[in-house]
Order: sequence, then structure tokens, then C-alpha cells
Amino acid sequence: MKSTNPCLQFGNTLLLLVCLGSLSFSQAAWEPAKGPLMTRWAKDVSSKNAHPEYPRPQMARKEWLNLNGLWDYAVTAKAGAQPERSEGKILVPFPVESALSGVMKRVTETNRLWYRRTFRIPSRWAGHRVLLHFGAVDWEATVFMNGHELGVHRGGYDGFSFDVTDALKPSGDQMIAVGVFDPTDAGTQPRGKQVRNPRGIWYTPTSGIWQTVWLEPVAQSHIESLRITPDFDGQSVSIAATAFSPGGKLTLQASVGIGRRKVATGEVTVGGNQPGKVAPHVVLGIPKARAWSPVDPFLYDLKLTLLLNGKKVDEVASYFGLRKIALGRDEKGCTRLFLNNQPVFHFGPLDQGFWPDGLYTAPTDAALRYDIEVTRKLGMNAARKHVKIEPDRWYYWCDKLGLLVWQDMPSGDRYISGRDPDITRTQESGRQFEQELTALVEGRRNHPSIVIWVPYNEGWGQWDTPRIVDFIKKLDPTRLVINASGWTDRGAGDVHDIHSYPGPVAPKPESIRAGVLGEFGGLGLPVRGHTWQAEKNWGYRSFTNAQALTQAYLGLIRKLRPLIGTHGLSAAIYTQTTDVEIEVNGLMTYDRALIKIDADQVAAANRKVYLPPPPPPVVRPLNPTSQERGIEWRYTGSYDLAPLDARIRDALGPGENTIAVHCHQTTGGQYIDVGLVDVIEAGE
Repeated sequence: MKSTNPCLQFGNTLLLLVCLGSLSFSQAAWEPAKGPLMTRWAKDVSSKNAHPEYPRPQMARKEWLNLNGLWDYAVTAKAGAQPERSEGKILVPFPVESALSGVMKRVTETNRLWYRRTFRIPSRWAGHRVLLHFGAVDWEATVFMNGHELGVHRGGYDGFSFDVTDALKPSGDQMIAVGVFDPTDAGTQPRGKQVRNPRGIWYTPTSGIWQTVWLEPVAQSHIESLRITPDFDGQSVSIAATAFSPGGKLTLQASVGIGRRKVATGEVTVGGNQPGKVAPHVVLGIPKARAWSPVDPFLYDLKLTLLLNGKKVDEVASYFGLRKIALGRDEKGCTRLFLNNQPVFHFGPLDQGFWPDGLYTAPTDAALRYDIEVTRKLGMNAARKHVKIEPDRWYYWCDKLGLLVWQDMPSGDRYISGRDPDITRTQESGRQFEQELTALVEGRRNHPSIVIWVPYNEGWGQWDTPRIVDFIKKLDPTRLVINASGWTDRGAGDVHDIHSYPGPVAPKPESIRAGVLGEFGGLGLPVRGHTWQAEKNWGYRSFTNAQALTQAYLGLIRKLRPLIGTHGLSAAIYTQTTDVEIEVNGLMTYDRALIKIDADQVAAANRKVYLPPPPPPVVRPLNPTSQERGIEWRYTGSYDLAPLDARIRDALGPGENTIAVHCHQTTGGQYIDVGLVDVIEAGE
């Protein structure tokens, strides 16, 4: 039956605007849903302050209107029209499945999720064009303004915009509606680790709006996009913009500064009498240039002004870091990762970017920053952003705090095992993958923190690998590319990346590619009261207390350091920053309440990986393992060095001793091989 209450009508625009106009900015009662686990930042979230920060730090305008907050929502059949009833309120930009949305409801491949809200255009915007921006909507978004369809965008991770000027009413309330379809793993689109049936290393999906929505006024001629390319060797920066010229001369003025002090300026004029897109491009030399690096993450301020026939029509604020990432050979001729023409070992966590209360969306900007701060506190200089693309502000904090980022492309379509050939995609699947890959590179390329692109992980959706590597290199020749992280290397790209749990190991040295350990560790510890579920949590290798976890971690780092020298290892990525749902391999708990290892001990050990590689240690056998002389026992894999505690050392005496070892494995075969050694570091 059709409702007679106009406040509940999606379909009747006139009644809807009249009724919701008085509700759109009122602060209706809101509270998060009762999720399994919440972070401490959840208490700072309200309908008044949901991600209030300007979301695009590298192309910022002073005038804007944030549309985050309470929206109406409804769920219909996929083929259904805009619904007549609202089911309630949802807090944007938190995904509908999350606790912070206030809904925490699943939508499926048979559903369509609808959003709606009203707003008013500030009177001072009169005479301007008005742009509507979405940070990201997962996955297919159809956008309406005052009943007029603006367009459809497909892609769950990239931002998109519409010029809504012609769809706006002259005054009063304006109404925006968004219909979202998200098949998650029922489709072939890039989706990362989102699945309809979460389990193990696969997690709860994110559907709908999950990044900031905002409006901003611009002139008809305005800067539409920027490409900032630092030239470390040339001590300069290249700035290319795109803009629309209605006819006339457009001048782009660029000013580089440090605080209030200008260090470089320049301008270029383009265009003529015919309207159309133009691309002004200016190169500025940077005197006494200061490099960006994790040790000194120095950023230059950048201001860009656009003039039409000599009159200012647009101005944006930005920034850049002057740095270079490349391959090079060290003094021993080993191919390594070079930063600013010096070899730099990359070491940090696999970072999945999930939150127990917001899923893909961090509860606050402070929370987003915290993960990066802890990574740096633990003595790490890098992170691999794993099959997820973050909001711009995450990369902004990496730029500010000095974190090298390996950026994965979110995976999708079919998965293959290590010995299988690349998959064959349909034309639609391949086109969507390349479209979203292009959006990733073009959308995040200005961040100095990003140094490596990773199109594939462990055969997840791996397709046409050598061509895709070339495709990325043409889009962005300034960064390195790992063709595949894991066990499906095709010999292409700049880096050979292998995985080993717990590891560590190193790939065989190559002359034209650097060798890295793209995943290792996975040491697990569930902490009661800080887990997604009370029981049956999972880790690659589990421990029962922080001390044991810390000692195991330190043992991995002791094994890692020699590989840097003896095998030319150029980087290592530890699994992982935090626990995620039932996976408890994190350095922190999922709610970020606890750092699970001894931070001081771990940071001290981690900082040693950046020192010159040590000579191989002298290992003096006391009782040989079968790795040295296979007589009665056989071995599989590599060895862990476990320091003997004081009780065992005190119990050992001259002559014959008896050692008893208990081995327990829950699945697969069981084996044991044990020996005693003295490990003497060089120089001791």
C-alpha cells in the first residue's frame, strides 16, 4: 500500500523536499549499532562531525560544503525503482555493514542500497558552477539531483564528480539520491578481501558510500586535475594541470614555498579564442633542494592560481615531496631498491586498512593517522597497502610522517594457485580492471610516499601480467612495479617478490630486478577482550602471551638481517599491522587498544635492518643438526634460532646431556629436527 505520509515518500519529489528540508540539518538521535568490537575513537563520532576534514589535501579549495552526516536509506531489489519509504538513518561515510553507520545490515548481489538527503546551496555561491564529489562508493553508483539522473559510476575505490549546476533549483532545498549496487564476490570487479561469507583471511564487505561526499563552487574555468612530478636529479618539479577554457587565454601561476617563504615561482599561458580543454604545464627549479625520505619527510607547499584573460578565476593549495625511487647497484654490484640515489632497505607491515567499527572507513582522521604513527614508532619505514585503496588523507599522513608505501591493486575475478597460468578475463572484466587500475595510478600518483605499484597478489585475479606491468609503467614511469607479490612471478617488472610464513627467506639474486620478501611472519596472539569473536581465532603461528610473541618476532628479525647481506634482500613486509576480524596476526589488536609485542625491544631490533648488512655470523656446531650432516634425521625447510632460557643453560653440563622436545601439529605431518649451536655475531 502506498504511504500517505509525504515524509516517507522517495518518489514524490515535491512532498519530499518540503518535508525533509526541515530535517536534513537537524541532528536526529543517532548511535552506532552494537558491533562485535569498537575502537576508542568511536566515542568521538557523531552525526555532527563524521570526517569533517577536507578530503583532498593535494588540491584543496577554501570554499566547500561537507555532506557527511545523517542520510535516509532504504534497501530494495536490484531492479527496483527508487523506494517510497525510508527504512531509517545512516551515518555517511560509514558503510552500511559497519557499526558506525548505525545500521550494520548486509546487502547482497540481489539488492540495491538507496541514499537520500537534502541540502541548501550557500547564497555566496551564486554565479558559480557547483561540483558534487564522492571520495568512493562501492561499487556501482547511480546519482540523482532533484530527480534528474546525473550519471553512473562503476568502481569501488576511486573518486568521481558531477557538475550539478544545471540540476539545481534557483533556491531552497536541493535533494540528492544515490542508488548503489555491490555484488561483492558474486561479481568479477575489484573487491580486495571483501566476501559475502567472511572466514579466515576473508572479511566483512563494505557496500555503498564509504568516503566523504562534498560540494564546492568553482568558476567555469577551473583546475580539474593536477599531475605533480618531482625530478630529484634535476632539482625541479613539473606541474601539469587540466582546465576548461571558454575561449580566451588561461594562465597557470605556480608558487613553491616553505611556510611563508617563497622559494620558486613560474607561470605559463595557454589557450586561444576557441573553447575547450587545455593543459598548462610549468617546470620550477628548486634552489638548495631538500629531499623527502622516511628519515626527513620534508614537504614543499604549492599554490596554484588560474587566471582567465588576466583575472583570477581559481586557486588551489597543494604540496609535494622531492624524491626519486629507482633500482641501483650497491658497492658489491647487488641490485637493490634505491631512494634518492642511495640504497634503502624497505621494512614494514602488511597493512589491510580494516576497522572493527567502520570496516573500510576509519572512525576518525586521528585513527587513520594512528596506524602510521605506530608503524613509525616500531622502527619501520614502509607499509604495503594490501588489496585496498585508502582515502587521500591516509596517504597524506604517510607523506607527512615519512612512510614508504607499496600500493596494491585490489583483487577480483578468479584466483589461481602458484603453478597455474594467468586467468582469462571476459572483455567486461578486463575493461573494468584496467579502468580501476588507471584510476588508482592517476588518483594517487602525486603522493611522494607511494613508491611501488603492485597489480597482483598471489594469483588473485592475475591476468596478462607482462602487459599489465607495461601498462602501469606507461601510466607512471617514475615508480617501480612488482609484477606479482607472492608465488606467481612472471619475470616481469622491477622486483621479484616472494612470500614465506613464518620465514624469513630471500629470492635468488637477479641482475636486473631487486629481490624482496613481500610477506612473512604472521605470528598470532589472540588477546581476550580485544578480539572479533571470543573463540576460534586464527593465526599462521599462534602464541599464548606477549613475551613469547615478542621473542618469536625478535627471532625472525635475527634471521632476516643476514639475508640482506648474503642474498641481497632489499625489503621485507611483516604480516601485519593489526588483527583483522578472526585473523590475529597483528602487531596491534583489531581495536588498536594494545600493541601486542614489546614495542621498545621490537623497535630496537627493527632499526638494525637499516644498518650495513653484517657479515655472515660464525656458527660453531656443538651437536650438529641434519642440515649439516644427514645421518639419521631428515629436515624440511629452514631453521629457527630459539635462545635457551637461563634454566636450560644452567642445567647443561660437561659430557653427555639429554634433550627432550615435544612436537605437536594440528594438521598435516609432524617432524622435528633439533641441534645446539653458538651464534657469534661478527665483531663480538
